[in-house]
Amino acid sequence: MDHADHVRLIREGVSGGGSTWADLGSGEGAFTLALADLLGPGGSIHTVDRDRGALEVQLRRLETAFPAVRITPIAADFTAPIELPSLDGILMANSLHFVRDKAPVLALVLGYLRPGGRLVLVEYGADHGNPYVPYPLSFVTWSSVAVAAGFRDTRQLATVPSRFLGSIYSALSLR
Repeated sequence: MDHADHVRLIREGVSGGGSTWADLGSGEGAFTLALADLLGPGGSIHTVDRDRGALEVQLRRLETAFPAVRITPIAADFTAPIELPSLDGILMANSLHFVRDKAPVLALVLGYLRPGGRLVLVEYGADHGNPYVPYPLSFVTWSSVAVAAGFRDTRQLATVPSRFLGSIYSALSLR
């Protein structure tokens, strides 16, 4: 996948969804770049990852490509509480599949969002993983998990083929 694919996967979930977002489990920031592209000038992203080195890499890339987007790097584990402002949206791209027990994490995510806030999930379209993607969840499974976690109006946004586990989809769920 390239930047255009990343943007296409999340565009519908981000567009019109406010300007203050977090990217949880952002890594080196491929999807953070797509989020910055969509938010544009005046946007604000709290980018969260345990790997400080990955945050430094993405910060340099973001400052060069999207200097008018405010970036707040946070070196933290998104499975534990993080101090964040009330958010318009949260992006979790290829991060939730590392979490076995999703309910406590999703409770945190729900609490970070303002009423009507958006969770955009990018995930592999499978329910059985491998050593690199241990706990993926298909869209059908995500739909049930999202409701149980307190989200509403979950819908699939886009899909792309993947050589790992068949496909990658994006979904939007509302608080």
